[in-house]
Amino acid sequence: MATALASTLTAADRCDRCGAQAYVRARLASGGELLFCAHHARQHLPALSDVAVAIDDETDRLTQPAID
Repeated sequence: MATALASTLTAADRCDRCGAQAYVRARLASGGELLFCAHHARQHLPALSDVAVAIDDETDRLTQPAID
């Protein structure tokens, strides 16, 4: 069975909780995914860790210097 790699989250990807830009993707065993902003990902990480098969965390992008 082939598994597709998750693409990098973009500005179009929005938090399922509040609508802010998503930086964390939780992939579920059912094939679905949940997207969260950094704030809500930290808030829900304990529960996500129990149900997600993978968590893609791109919150490090928040502290990278801007490219001119």
